[in-house]
Amino acid sequence: MSQEFDLVVLGGGTGGYVAAIRASQLGMKVAIVEKEKLGGTCLHRGCIPSKALLRSAEVYATLKESDKYGISADSVGYDFRKVQSRKQGIVDQLHKGVQYLMKKGNIAVFEGIGRVMGPSIFSPQAGAVRVEKPNGDQEMLVPRFLLIATGSRPRTLPGLTIDGTAVVTSDEALQWEELPSSVTIVGGGVIGIEWASMLNDFGVEVTVVEYADRILPLEDEEISKEMTRLLKKRKVNIVTGAKVLPETLEKADGRVSIQAETASGVQTFAAEKLLVSVGRQANVENIGLEATEIKVERGVIVVNEHFQTAEPHIYAIGDVIGGLQLAHVASHEGILAVEHMAGLNPEPLDYSKVPKCTYSRPEVANVGLTEAEARRQGYDVKVGKFSFKPLGKALVHGENDGFVKVVADAKTNDLLGVHMIGPHVTDMISEAGLARVLDAAPWEIGHAIHPHPTLSEALMEAALAVDGKAIHI
Repeated sequence: MSQEFDLVVLGGGTGGYVAAIRASQLGMKVAIVEKEKLGGTCLHRGCIPSKALLRSAEVYATLKESDKYGISADSVGYDFRKVQSRKQGIVDQLHKGVQYLMKKGNIAVFEGIGRVMGPSIFSPQAGAVRVEKPNGDQEMLVPRFLLIATGSRPRTLPGLTIDGTAVVTSDEALQWEELPSSVTIVGGGVIGIEWASMLNDFGVEVTVVEYADRILPLEDEEISKEMTRLLKKRKVNIVTGAKVLPETLEKADGRVSIQAETASGVQTFAAEKLLVSVGRQANVENIGLEATEIKVERGVIVVNEHFQTAEPHIYAIGDVIGGLQLAHVASHEGILAVEHMAGLNPEPLDYSKVPKCTYSRPEVANVGLTEAEARRQGYDVKVGKFSFKPLGKALVHGENDGFVKVVADAKTNDLLGVHMIGPHVTDMISEAGLARVLDAAPWEIGHAIHPHPTLSEALMEAALAVDGKAIHI
């Protein structure tokens, strides 16, 4: 038995279900095939659960310092089972919301493993999807268009086996019923630093081991330096320029140890748990790509600027195509892919205008080029910076570490990049993202009246500082 659709989406994560909704809005008959739960990694094993844990950790850290606000909070503690229960409640609520949106859009949802089929009696071209349901039944879906949005999974180092107990990824760590006393985190990128910050706030002894010469290596160097300073101030041990040696892994007496080559020689790192956070790997296996002309290079599906694969009626978006593996990027890619299917001729996505965030304490956010990237690309750069330290709202909030940095072209005054580290900057970065979309100059950001007292004044002052016009410096 087969069913025909205008669009079948393989994968019901953030990119997939958003694309399905947009297709429904455009009048398409749409189906989603999802082997687990709608919402995918972001909702169930990534963005949402990790941020829920981070928020609980932040509240706990604030309560431990409540005296500085004039508030007495004796015997402050936490029940990690309740922390986990709150996290799951948020996930469940949002999951129900996604299910509602599917019903509202008349989007058919097929639970099971979907595999792309080659040309067959069902379809003269590749792209039909065979759904293997949990009960063993099979169903064939025949679409005019197919969108592959199968996402990604945590990557590990060659030779380093994840056992799910002593050696874990974020997937397993999110399910901990109780926190370990100590953790070694392999990888100082966004996910590693979020976990380092959260675990440290909960009182866990944390060591971060990073291969690059600095943590958050894709951030502006000054941002990385400030984050290193602030985490070390909180007693997080950070070791950079360290090449982990998987073959040295040992587990004994409730401890796990591993060695790494560093500038000072081989060092051994031992803790109760080893959390591996070295990026994510696209889910391109076992979905039937070998039955098509679709090309996979360096572990990701190759697409054009409209997200079409080598089979023009088959599109792919999100983590499975590499690039910026972010939920909001996958969503936008999904919308653009569907609009291209519908003949709306959307403009290709400019990835330099995508805001990127790290939800640690303090938070980090950026959009556009770093200062070093701008110089490497030949720009004559001018920079404006403003610290949160003198900002009234930051002082009231009780967190005034960090700064905002604006990078501009000295010749044209074009805004090249904005970089932030400090309180609530993941919310503030959207203004900078809009400025990039509208090609606003720093003076225009500075000219816009920002309410006082707000944290957003830091962006205004940093923008004014580009031309030496900041007021509170």
